[in-house]
Amino acid sequence: MASPKLPRAVLGEMPRIGGSLPKVAASNPASRLSVISQHFAGSPQALSASAPYQSRSLSSSPPSRMSSQPSHSTLLIPGPIEFDDAVLHSMSHYSESHVGPGFVATFGETLSMLRKLFQTTSSSSQPFVISGSGTLGWDLVGANLVEPGENVLVLSTGYFGDNFGDCLKVYGANVDILSAPVGSRPQTPEIERALASKKYKLVTVTHVDTSTGVLSDVKSLSETVKRVQPESLVIVDGVCSVASEEIEFDEWGLDGVVTASQKAIGCPAGLSISMFSGRAMKALEARKNPPASYFASMKNWRPIMQNYEAKKPSYFATPSPQLIHALHTALSQILKRPLSERFAKHREVSDKIKKAVTELGLKQVAGNSEDQAHGMTAMYLPESVKATDVLPKLAGKGVIFAGGIHKEIAAKYVRFGHMGVSVTDPARGDIDKAITALENSLTECGYQKS
Repeated sequence: MASPKLPRAVLGEMPRIGGSLPKVAASNPASRLSVISQHFAGSPQALSASAPYQSRSLSSSPPSRMSSQPSHSTLLIPGPIEFDDAVLHSMSHYSESHVGPGFVATFGETLSMLRKLFQTTSSSSQPFVISGSGTLGWDLVGANLVEPGENVLVLSTGYFGDNFGDCLKVYGANVDILSAPVGSRPQTPEIERALASKKYKLVTVTHVDTSTGVLSDVKSLSETVKRVQPESLVIVDGVCSVASEEIEFDEWGLDGVVTASQKAIGCPAGLSISMFSGRAMKALEARKNPPASYFASMKNWRPIMQNYEAKKPSYFATPSPQLIHALHTALSQILKRPLSERFAKHREVSDKIKKAVTELGLKQVAGNSEDQAHGMTAMYLPESVKATDVLPKLAGKGVIFAGGIHKEIAAKYVRFGHMGVSVTDPARGDIDKAITALENSLTECGYQKS
């Protein structure tokens, strides 16, 4: 069974922006860590330790095929997700040299496929695949694209937006956070006022904040930034959106998207994946000081990535051949069909789940439909039901949901991750199983829809 995704590092404090002008409201990283720690202490994985594992049949009765994976509960948290057999088989690839011709070819093809996933054809765009978690993407941004004393505007829709700001503060950035009430996102007039207040080197946004399930309108944001402050770089945290939400890197004029392997891409955790624009690379070259990290230095990694993509052996730090093989398989599966079909399927399944949640009488954390992610659903529980009651009941039925992690509402909601193979392979039955388990678990907790 996959272990729970650890929280991203929480560092520092910073001012926030609210209304038309900046106003200071100190964040509390220690408090956020406490909320996360409580969540993991009562995580469904731990709670379900005594529950029987469920048979992994990939179709409804009678089964037409079975997975080669050991029987296990269905993991439907917002990452890590369930993985396809072929991806896991790739992890068992025999040991090989990271500079040998076979692996170099695989890595080069992987980098080229990432260009297709991010929808960029610009030769100046630069993909990076580095061993690490999604959090490493934050460090790549902080260490390479911002220097001490430069201003950064962080648009936050939850826990991870706040923490992105915390990370950038460590690298000396002057960080302003423009946030919104829980379950919503900053609106265009607010963003325009913030951009008019000072010059920003970067504007960052979390495409889908895993803590709230809020989806930001990245296309509209980029248009706003280009109109009001075109010299600012637009950086997207796409950890919980890449491969489940539409991202058009070139068309939208993005300068950076950072993500990770274990969510909608459908590869085991351990790879930081990112794409940066030619503008971002020029900003890197124009730095007054060297990058503020050794391992996370793009100046160290960029020639390595360029050589691998050109099918030339290169070395800075040892990559994970097995994870790269798994990512190669996952990307090959994704790109077998048009990306538009994949995104449409995630929207279709998301609509089905949200309809079921509404029919159960539950409300989503993201109240407006246009603010709701398509790869996860964060739902408030009835007042009479506690997460610590319903999560074990779900686990007993072979379904793993995640508890809440946003400090203001942590005990009031749970999160249902629906992305990747659980969505694209309906024969698995993961989604229907989860909806039924949720309804039955709420009933067992004494809930009756009014």
